[in-house]
Formats: sequence, structure tokens, C-alpha cells
Amino acid sequence: QSPLVESGGGLVQPGGSLSLSCVASGRIFSQNPMGWYRQAPGKQRELVADIISSVRKNYSDSVKGRFTISRDSSKNAVYLQMNSLKPEDTAVYFCYYRHGSIVYWGQGTQVTVSS
Repeated sequence: QSPLVESGGGLVQPGGSLSLSCVASGRIFSQNPMGWYRQAPGKQRELVADIISSVRKNYSDSVKGRFTISRDSSKNAVYLQMNSLKPEDTAVYFCYYRHGSIVYWGQGTQVTVSS
């Protein structure tokens, strides 16, 4: 069983919004990177956004200005608020947490943007 559990995916129309959540079952350290990747059919997994210590945030160019990543260390959780969604945002979204050389992955949650 994955130590990271995502929720919040679903079907939304273009221009709509979705919020993803990821909760870690074990202890995590806020200074370690945590964030989201996505993988569309036939494409490689790509970084969407990540966050370190709740202040250092990194976004892919394709989601800048539309997505917001946040973190709640007290809940061992990371969130992704996705606004102005486009059909090209359709993918399976994976939460990740890196501790040294070890990367933990969630099971993924499907996001589909379609009219």
C-alpha cells in the first residue's frame, strides 16, 4: 500500500477547477520536496509543481498562473488547486515525496478535462 494517498480527481469542463489532495501516512519532513507529477496517455510523466518548506514553490511553465500548490505539514498533506483547466491538463496525477534518494509515489488520480 502506498504511503501517499491522493484524492480529488474527476471530470471537469474546460475552464473549470479541481482541487487535489495528498496525505502521507507516515511522518514527513517539511524541508523535503513534495509535489505532483502527471502522465497523459502515451506521454512521459512530467513535473507539475513541487514545494519545499511551504515557501519554495516550483511550477511547470504549462501550469504557471493557473495551478497553486500548498502544503500543510501538520496534516502531512500537499494540495494542488487547479483553475482554468484545459483539455491538455487531462492526465493521471501522482503525488510524490522525496526523502534523500528515496522517492515515494501515490497511486494516482485521474483528471479529465472535457466538454
